Amino acid sequence: MQNVQAAETGLQSIPALLARNADRFGNMPAYREKEFGIWQSWTWADTARQIRDLALGFLVLGLRPGDHVAIIGRNRPAHYWSMIAAQMCGAVPVPLYQDAVADEMAYVLENCGARFVVCGDQEQVDKVLEVGDRAPAVEHIIYTDKRGMRKYDHARMNALADVQSEGRAAEARLGAALDSLVAGLGYDDTCVMLYTSGTTGKPKGVVLSNRNIIETARNTAGFDDLRQREEVLAYLPMAWVGDFIFSVGQAYWTGFTVNCPEGAQTMMTDLREIGPTYFFAPPRVFEGQLTNVMIRMEDAGPVKRWLFRHYMDLARRIGPRILERKPVGLLDRLRYALGDLLIYGPLKNTLGYSRIRVGYTAGEAIGPEIFDFYRSLGINLKQLYGQTEASVFITQQPDGEVRSDTVGVPSPGVEVRIAENGEVFYRSPGTFVEYFRNPDSTASTKDAQGWVATGDAGFFEEATGHLRIIDRAKDVGKMADGRMFAPKYVENKLKFYPNILEAVVFGAGRGFCTAFINIDLNAVGNWAERNNIAYASYQELAGHPQVYETIRQHVEAVNESVARDPMLSGCQISRFLVLHKELDPDDGEMTRTRKVRRNIIAEKYADLITALYDGSASVYTETEVTYEDGRKGAIKATLQIADAQVFGDAAQQKVAAE
Repeated sequence: MQNVQAAETGLQSIPALLARNADRFGNMPAYREKEFGIWQSWTWADTARQIRDLALGFLVLGLRPGDHVAIIGRNRPAHYWSMIAAQMCGAVPVPLYQDAVADEMAYVLENCGARFVVCGDQEQVDKVLEVGDRAPAVEHIIYTDKRGMRKYDHARMNALADVQSEGRAAEARLGAALDSLVAGLGYDDTCVMLYTSGTTGKPKGVVLSNRNIIETARNTAGFDDLRQREEVLAYLPMAWVGDFIFSVGQAYWTGFTVNCPEGAQTMMTDLREIGPTYFFAPPRVFEGQLTNVMIRMEDAGPVKRWLFRHYMDLARRIGPRILERKPVGLLDRLRYALGDLLIYGPLKNTLGYSRIRVGYTAGEAIGPEIFDFYRSLGINLKQLYGQTEASVFITQQPDGEVRSDTVGVPSPGVEVRIAENGEVFYRSPGTFVEYFRNPDSTASTKDAQGWVATGDAGFFEEATGHLRIIDRAKDVGKMADGRMFAPKYVENKLKFYPNILEAVVFGAGRGFCTAFINIDLNAVGNWAERNNIAYASYQELAGHPQVYETIRQHVEAVNESVARDPMLSGCQISRFLVLHKELDPDDGEMTRTRKVRRNIIAEKYADLITALYDGSASVYTETEVTYEDGRKGAIKATLQIADAQVFGDAAQQKVAAE
């Protein structure tokens, strides 16, 4: 019935929702942006005028229905307006990752055939110009920030503010034509095209329709009772589907306020100032914040450290029960209230989480210890499971049914089934239309009945109906003795420790598991400073004997925990090394959303993996790296390999394997 009502009321496109919001919430804030240290606001009525001027300006420049408009830059109202303005003209917005190197940008621009590119600043303009010969369809470059642009050739280049001025001047001439284009937008017309992260190969353009975005936004807003009063912080890459569904889909459906920080460096300060009520972050954000908290507590005085540890022990025991309104003794409630006054409240305020009503994490599995830490503070952090191809949402955790080891129940309107081989399939109103210019991949991912293969392995718990994701289906395997190998489970446990930034576990088809470890430079550097340990580089610190000993203790603690899980006890790590460099998207080792590219890492560091399994005590290696300016270089290092204790049956299996 809701779908019929949406169609009947004409809310079949994001521009239609914009018009409704300008009428219904005209004087309410739609966007805020911090610039030069000052928050600036635009109401929904202001936003509608800004977007209309920009859409008319696009028409003046010759934008046509069906054209693709690339948007490259940080989260700014003007960039969101560019996407909506493109839609008003019948064009397709294609946001790109602003930190993508020129080659990655060239692939997307060429693949989608973008005629217009909206760039945030001079840096993005330079990258587009650099790859101009590989993106011949680009005819117009529009930039938001004028700094540094005065001496460029403006034959096919314009400032966004100037495009808006031209649009305002053309209202009498082109206004009726724009109105006709907006009125002609349908539920099944393309709303946006977003490129996958390219974990296993070249990114694919995921075509999402107005139906996909609007119905998903409506269903999920209802699930969490999202209203116009919500405040969100838009800081994640605009090219990522999560940002689009939260900052555009749900924002335009509910009419809530989207806040854009001044920049990546000020994000945490801006987060505290806004105090969002609805918040999303991938696990790496929560991991990083927890690392900073632990670093600060190590620097605190003994009394503060004791108070923190004492009340955090209490919070872990009863905090989640209080959050879920379950029975808790009066004395414990009073102690928790005192802890909230002394520890939890100030900590949440420092993190910017004092007002969060609904928080989500997704994109990667989050470590149970990290997840439980935030919930113990009284933060309603939940997990969802999603994909770009699903318009994000596949499953969500209802309030009162939140656990660290599941990803919840199917989202409203979503069907989920488990294939015989354990792979998770879904179909929903949010299911993507197609992969752009890639019918073979579309057919292999989505069948004729609309079921989409996720590539993830999982199962439903019979007692609760909640979905548990084990790992990527292609990554879940068997060890040499037939025991299950699920690397992500162990990696997430390792990343709970502030000293460990990233981990990659190996073991499929092997007799025992091994791992690469990336240290967290902030956490380990802080430790080195406190202990008067001098170091000149990441590489030198990573190879320090005391660092290795600390990492060994973390690995063995994880092994002891994994040993208690009979299904995954074989995944204990027997040997490890600390990598001499951080895994980096610029080197192809991770995606722009910080997902590990296992195949590339296994190929690039084959010599290190061989050394882990042949009993070597050390290994010499040379690694090619990419610098920020695109130049290539090499890092040479001799890495030490350490053994770690394993527990239970795995200890006997390791002896047999050796």
